[in-house]
Amino acid sequence: MIRAGPPRILGSSTRPSQALLRIPLRYRQHNAPRKHFTSTWTARNCPSSRHARIRSSSPIHSLLTPPILRSASTQNLPVHRGPVFRFFYRLFAYTGGFIIVLGGLVVGFFIYDASTYREDLSYTDIPVPTEALYPRRGGPKNLPIAETLVDDEDCPENMRAKDKPKLLILGSGWGSVALLKQLKPEDYHITVVSPVNYFLFTPMLPSATVGTLELRSLVEPIRRIVENVKGHFLRAEAVDVELSERLLEVTQTDPNGVKQNFYLPYDKLVIGVGSTTNAHGVSGLENCHFLKDISDASKIRNKILQNLEQACLPTTTDGERKRLLSFVVCGGGPTGCEFAAELFDLLNEDLARSFPKILRNEVSVHVIQSRGHILNTYDEALSKFAEARFAHDQVEVLTNARVKEVRPDKILFTQKDENGEAVTKELPMGFCLWSTGVAQTDFCKAIAAKLDIQTNRHALETDTHLRLNGAPLGSVYAIGDCSTVQNNVAEHLVSFLRTLAYEKGKDPEKMTISFKEWRGVAQRVKKRFPQASDHLRRLDKLFEQYDKDKSGTLDFGELRELLLQIDSKLTSLPATAQRAHQQGQYLGRKFNKLAQAAPGMQANEMDYGDLDDAVYKAFEYTHLGSLAYIGNSAVFDFGGGLNFSGGLLAVYLWRSVYFAQSVSFRTRVLLAMDWSKRAMFGRGEFRSLSVLWGLIVERS
Repeated sequence: MIRAGPPRILGSSTRPSQALLRIPLRYRQHNAPRKHFTSTWTARNCPSSRHARIRSSSPIHSLLTPPILRSASTQNLPVHRGPVFRFFYRLFAYTGGFIIVLGGLVVGFFIYDASTYREDLSYTDIPVPTEALYPRRGGPKNLPIAETLVDDEDCPENMRAKDKPKLLILGSGWGSVALLKQLKPEDYHITVVSPVNYFLFTPMLPSATVGTLELRSLVEPIRRIVENVKGHFLRAEAVDVELSERLLEVTQTDPNGVKQNFYLPYDKLVIGVGSTTNAHGVSGLENCHFLKDISDASKIRNKILQNLEQACLPTTTDGERKRLLSFVVCGGGPTGCEFAAELFDLLNEDLARSFPKILRNEVSVHVIQSRGHILNTYDEALSKFAEARFAHDQVEVLTNARVKEVRPDKILFTQKDENGEAVTKELPMGFCLWSTGVAQTDFCKAIAAKLDIQTNRHALETDTHLRLNGAPLGSVYAIGDCSTVQNNVAEHLVSFLRTLAYEKGKDPEKMTISFKEWRGVAQRVKKRFPQASDHLRRLDKLFEQYDKDKSGTLDFGELRELLLQIDSKLTSLPATAQRAHQQGQYLGRKFNKLAQAAPGMQANEMDYGDLDDAVYKAFEYTHLGSLAYIGNSAVFDFGGGLNFSGGLLAVYLWRSVYFAQSVSFRTRVLLAMDWSKRAMFGRGEFRSLSVLWGLIVERS
């Protein structure tokens, strides 16, 4: 039996269609199974004949439950639509929302674009120092000395930095840009001198030669980077330096084509001018292309497309067509292998879309390597993987081969046969890329000629604080490809021990050190030469190995032999963007420390001695790994036997690494757009655009 009391309407409502009802429910049931009960009551006082349905789970539950408030409404119940109606309803709703959002973005973009135009005149009267317009003459060659620049009073920040120590940076490469990003504004009067006014992302340069990436995606205006540190930029070329007077001689070309030389004074000079291609004494390199600059990439792209167009002409013979379509790469390093891979991708994936298919059958790509394997600086397993990949792609790899001469239509080279004898061969070619190492620039050669201590023919030698050997201490630094860190551990320690022996009144040749003293010597070596730390891990074994007479001590000769052995194991740092970037960051942090400590050193009249060593530690290179693109696959060498190679997954990882290392948000956006365009539309084959860009670069 179910009993429900009459409802009581609580409060008042302005709408008769809806009122709050209090419905007490009491259920009693005797001798009946437990199940759900439903009680329905009709609201008589409401104009609607709607029912309020109340459900209860059990009679006991209903007795313990307080009265429930329900609302009664005169509105009709919603009509349930079919699944087709709901699908189209949601489709149109989402589509409409997407169109509204997209339209809002488009309108917002045009509003932003309209805000970038200026109607008012942006120029004002700016005071220019007289010294900047009429510099005094001086120096050994009686040239103008630009002590003040024309933009030294453009803004308050420049005026405050006018009297700061003059920091002169040569070059706009990896090391210089990393240094600029680390410097604090207003600590130095910063001036960057470079013959080009942009930073070039060199690791992706092979991709630009075949249209995978646009040329503008790899460059960033250097003035934007210099502006962040309130510095100055001069598009000029350094030709000489007067170390004693701290004057840098630079040259510019005036509108009449006449070179004008002048001096730039400096307190600290950073040389980061890079390097040139090593010719290795081979004749005929005027018939080759190089890949060092953005203009080189433009010329290579034009040459490739020119050969393809000429191969299509009906007047071209079969032999001439095969020669035009023979592409030779001299050098099996990362640059040569990546260019060969990018070239093969272009010819294999995009050639058949726009050119006759016969061209694809007659195209040949060759890589000439003087060593036994390509990528010889990588792990041997990765070198074999790259060779297997090239063999799969029908890219011929000629190892143990040396180029003798490059002629306009062929290459003469020698290659060892099975008996180890050198056999002279020739290879017809329509295009040749020369990528076989680096060499010194003329400016670096001029500096090395002034310093007798500079004996390296390939790079300027620096100490572990990146200071140029032979220059006044703390005034000239060198970073990047133009320099090499000299690891003269034995010479430094022997000189130190001689001085120590003389201070103790002992003969250096008869001096001995115990194991405890040897530990102190090893700690000094690690601090002065961080790269030697890996060779000084087991000091006890080294001490026992070179203690030949088992006396428990090392005499002067035994210690010298030990240090010379460590010297022989230390290799020069690789000439890579990674090394230059780390050196630039190191100098930037050290210069900030020097500027921070400058007031205290001036107060204590500390203007001599090894200030770099007193303020900051020596440079330590950390190898983060090497990577290379090998035709729709990539290889990674992290050192210590840890490596990785693979297909498209490795390619995406390779792209991600370089995408993260890109210098600005602008270049990252352009890189992503270029990779997307390649996927949707293929590589660009519009020679007119490439020629136009090449002309712009050459004229600039």
